Amino acid sequence: MKSEFIELTLGSYVISHGYNSKNKEMMEPIPSDQFSKKIIPISRIKSVSEKYILTDYVDGRWIYWEYEEDYNDVKKVLL
Repeated sequence: MKSEFIELTLGSYVISHGYNSKNKEMMEPIPSDQFSKKIIPISRIKSVSEKYILTDYVDGRWIYWEYEEDYNDVKKVLL
């Protein structure tokens, strides 16, 4: 049975606050000097790229997290 959570080492992130009247995504970058481990519910994950994991955030927002793990290792856990 697969876990409902994944542990990742996350660093800087970008919060998406939705779109403006010109349909441009409103982004708020939050830089970080270091990475730290976090446990994320898999149900919150929307997509994964080689650099970012996109998850649900509060009030309908999304958050793009930079992560340290190898993409293929993350993919194996999620599939």
